This record gives sequence, structure tokens and C-alpha cells, in this order.
Amino acid sequence: MKIHISDVPNPDPIAPPGLGELAGELLGWLKWGVIVSGVLGIFICALMLIIGRRNRSATAYEGLVGSAWVIGGLALASVAALLVGAFQI
Repeated sequence: MKIHISDVPNPDPIAPPGLGELAGELLGWLKWGVIVSGVLGIFICALMLIIGRRNRSATAYEGLVGSAWVIGGLALASVAALLVGAFQI
């Protein structure tokens, strides 16, 4: 007896009773936290660039490198659902 991939059931994900709303609320809080942290991080990096303009090149460099990390983190957060969806079973 051969079993084909098309014979295996593939149900849609279903949230356990009572947890769907809680999960949505937690994800909303996390999303809000990422947005606030991203804006704050960009502001801090911009301030470091401004302060490090004259005779403090290390501060300006850290601000520039930090802004790349902040933008990278925001990019990863913005595609989080897409990445998880790409690897679901």
C-alpha cells in the first residue's frame, strides 16, 4: 500500500478556545513595543551622529553602526509573520 503526500491531511491552524484573543493582544503589544523601540533607537543614533560631529568620531561611528542595527531589527520585525508563514508545515 502506497501513501502519497496528497493523502496526508493538512488542516488549517486553529487557536485553542479562549487563546485567540489573548494571542492577538500579546502580538499587538509586542508590535507596539517594536515600533516605539525603533523610533527611540533611530533618535538616539541620530543624536550620537550629531554629537560626534566634531572631535568625537567614535561616537559618530557608534551612532552610524547602531542605526544599521536598528534598521535591521525593524526590517526583521516587519517580515516576521511572512518568515513564519514560509516555514509552516
